Amino acid sequence: MSVTAETPFLVIEADVSRPVDLGHTGAGARRVIPITGGRVTGEVEGEIIPGGADWQVIHDDGNLQIDAHYAFRTAAGEVVEVHSAGVRQAAPEVMARLNAGEKVDPSEYYFRTAMRFTTGAPALAHFNFRLAVARGMRRPGGVRLEVFAVV
Repeated sequence: MSVTAETPFLVIEADVSRPVDLGHTGAGARRVIPITGGRVTGEVEGEIIPGGADWQVIHDDGNLQIDAHYAFRTAAGEVVEVHSAGVRQAAPEVMARLNAGEKVDPSEYYFRTAMRFTTGAPALAHFNFRLAVARGMRRPGGVRLEVFAVV
């Protein structure tokens, strides 16, 4: 598969369950979003392994810092660990719609993450040295990430 700046090398569609509110800290409100499954397509095909989570800091203006950690298993049985750190920013009324679970056009908000991968699979060893950025889209029940390799 050929990868260009316009073509994601992976598309990750993560399913999530209800947030767990951890309360307000000096740095903002904290919550954890359990990752319950999903699908990976592109350079590899696979399924997200349930059990990961997205740890978030919600600032007083409603904008988020994101720190997700999860894994997926390829169709060939190889396991890849994913670490994704980023931000989601929008006007308060847009953030309210996102938080209510509404479908919101991604052009109405900024959602980007920096991603790293770890695997012991010899065929995917190049993932260990790949930096990536993702354009995120919140959808009801989950998140879609279009992942682009940094070249």
